[in-house]
Amino acid sequence: MVNLLNTIRKKSARPAQDASESYGTYQEIDTTVPPKARPCFNQISVNGVEIPEQSILSEAQNHPADNPGEALLAAAKALVVRQLLLCRAKELGIKAEHRDEAEGRTETEEDATIRLLIETEVEVPQAGEDECLRYYSNNKGRFCSEPLWEARHILIGFEQSGSRQAALNTAQKLLAILKEEPAEFSTLASDLSVCPSASQGGNLGQLSRGSTVDEFEKALEVLQEGEITQEPVESRYGFHIIRLDRKIEGSQLPFDMVQERIAGWLEASAWSKAVSQYIALLTSDAEIKGISMSGAESSLVQ
Repeated sequence: MVNLLNTIRKKSARPAQDASESYGTYQEIDTTVPPKARPCFNQISVNGVEIPEQSILSEAQNHPADNPGEALLAAAKALVVRQLLLCRAKELGIKAEHRDEAEGRTETEEDATIRLLIETEVEVPQAGEDECLRYYSNNKGRFCSEPLWEARHILIGFEQSGSRQAALNTAQKLLAILKEEPAEFSTLASDLSVCPSASQGGNLGQLSRGSTVDEFEKALEVLQEGEITQEPVESRYGFHIIRLDRKIEGSQLPFDMVQERIAGWLEASAWSKAVSQYIALLTSDAEIKGISMSGAESSLVQ
């Protein structure tokens, strides 16, 4: 035991080694300068013009996607397409002045230059009457007026009733009365409905698709004229008891009424295709590094 204690004391009494002996070649990390983050992309360039990573990060907010990687890729492709167009405009000596747009926005000089380039180089044919008529004949289902419903309702609100269950109980009692005396609908609506339509006996006038909440609209679609809903219809406003007074079916719109709209659709579609083809040609002739541009022709026209 004595020998063991002496050995321990001798070891503890040895002079400490200096730092170079203790740690060898170890060097402490310099924390005064934070490490630089790795770039999200390899350096991307178009005909020798680099696309800064920060520009891609900023542009990504304009490209909603399922994940950040997809948004960044879409942003990078959009900026490459933009640079392709600016390079072509510079080659042709095109430089446009900006103009004011709707809602007080101002078109940037680059946007104006790209617009003028496309107007100059991309030819889009006008949609003639024959082409429009052909589209109309092949897609008649798209050119019908919406059906209209003339309906009235009684709204029993949650807040006014004190609770959801109380509102439901009241609505069910009213339905039981109306099954026996349907002619009392307007009177009950005037006395009990919390909707402003109560002053007109619950009359909502003519309703089209999208003019009311989904639950109400679904109930209207299955009702026959003069019929009252069998059960209260719940929405965020409360419980509705609905009566369909009249249904006006949609009708086929004449060609003259929709010709201008069809021409606009066809020309917009033709413009998109023409611009996509133009971008594809620019892409094939350009020197693009750091990114694959497959499927990028729609970056500008979406």
